[in-house]
Amino acid sequence: MTELRATLIGSTAVLLWGALALFTTWTGEIPPFQLVAMTFSMAFLLAAVKWVIRGEPVTRHLRHDWPVWALGVLGLFGYHFFYFMALRNAPAVDASLIAYLWPLLIVVFSALLPGESLRWYHLAGALLGLGGCALLVTNGGQIQFRNEYLTGYLAAMACALTWSTYSVVSRKFGKVPTDTVGWFCGATALLGLFCHLLFETTVWPGNWAEWLAVIGLGLGPVGAAFFTWDIGVKRGNIKALGAFSYAAPLLSALLLILFGQAQASWPVLAACLAIVGGAVLAAKDMFFRRKALKMARA
Repeated sequence: MTELRATLIGSTAVLLWGALALFTTWTGEIPPFQLVAMTFSMAFLLAAVKWVIRGEPVTRHLRHDWPVWALGVLGLFGYHFFYFMALRNAPAVDASLIAYLWPLLIVVFSALLPGESLRWYHLAGALLGLGGCALLVTNGGQIQFRNEYLTGYLAAMACALTWSTYSVVSRKFGKVPTDTVGWFCGATALLGLFCHLLFETTVWPGNWAEWLAVIGLGLGPVGAAFFTWDIGVKRGNIKALGAFSYAAPLLSALLLILFGQAQASWPVLAACLAIVGGAVLAAKDMFFRRKALKMARA
């Protein structure tokens, strides 16, 4: 598989995550950890169905050393745990902005990988995307961090560090099959159920539309997305993926506007230009390398 193809496959995860906010608004009053348990259970079933259809033993992808399990489970569940803790202990705008440092951190951390280097345009592209994300989250307004929300801010930072670390370190486990993500999803579902029983009161979907939203989440943003992201970060251009990840909040805003749950505004347009421009800038070496290869073959 070529780097470009793997990058494009990984990019579909970002597109699917763009629908996360819209689908979540359609799930009604289901508590966060209950939603994690329900949707990640569906993601696991998605993988299990594939194994059964292909005649593979369901336990085949369980045989991995503990570092693989630690990375996968802490990555998937840890991200959601810290994110929900951040929202519980800080304003949503503040927490979301800090949590969305993870694409920038992916670009920075990727420089530590063998054969990778950090150039000015990688960092500039990621920062441009972060600026666009800030415009979206704050709607062009100002943000003020306050001491009483320190616990929430720290949880949001832990959230960003967790997902960026998971994404970058996954590259070092490139030989681990992507199917293993199915078991990571299963473990995340169990941990989500545990936290739900500990912190929340069960609320079932109230109508068929809410059930469809839960199923949609389990199949897309919380299902297929984690499998395609695994392919992208292991075999694709991880810096380009990191910068392109800022498209997720942009797509979320555009979908909410399209379905009448938000209003169009100048920050959305400005964010669109910043995020797209940042992604193109960060992926500059991938495009030029491909052009150079074509010229060499001519």
